[in-house]
Amino acid sequence: MGSVLLISVVFGVLISALLEASEFLGRGIVRVLLISPFFIMPTVGALIWKNLIFHPVSGILAALWKLFGAQPVDWLAHYPLLSIIVIVSWQWLPFAILILMTAMQSLDQEQKEAARLDGAGPIAIFWHLTLPHLARPIAVVVMIETIFLLSVFAEIFTTTNGGPGYASTNLAYLIYNQALVQFDVGMASAGGLIAVVIANIAAIILVRMIGKNLTDQS
Repeated sequence: MGSVLLISVVFGVLISALLEASEFLGRGIVRVLLISPFFIMPTVGALIWKNLIFHPVSGILAALWKLFGAQPVDWLAHYPLLSIIVIVSWQWLPFAILILMTAMQSLDQEQKEAARLDGAGPIAIFWHLTLPHLARPIAVVVMIETIFLLSVFAEIFTTTNGGPGYASTNLAYLIYNQALVQFDVGMASAGGLIAVVIANIAAIILVRMIGKNLTDQS
């Protein structure tokens, strides 16, 4: 989960900044394409990655490996956790881009123009103006994604089944495995309680943050 959050925030900020700073033909289409994975069902997205991209025989990555004379890799078998991180990041990065891009559009353009007149370059403007402006939107992204990433299940169930062993098992899949496969109701209940506590903590922080933001704006 931490890796997905890091990828979402870092690449979300960079991609949003590039799209906001660049003027090119078809920018609107690029924005739609970048956001579109967020609206694909998790099971469908996982099947796309499993059968079209990660497949060791007929996948796109296998074709690229063969093109360069290398031995194709069975990603889901040898790098299960990395594969899950890539799939979930692909699904949630568009959400971060959407939130951060909207926040960047609300940045006062007069401040940026004044900074340019004072001799500030693009990197200085981004570091001293844009990034501080994105502090709260980034926090909102982290909190919301934390809540939803706790319940990631379909991607794991569809691709790796939590394996090999417990290599790609998260809390949600562990609860399912203990309750419906191992029939260990006690362990499943304990895992569910932990998930509820973590989700409530993140939700409380998010609500307080949004409430503080609304108070400051009023």
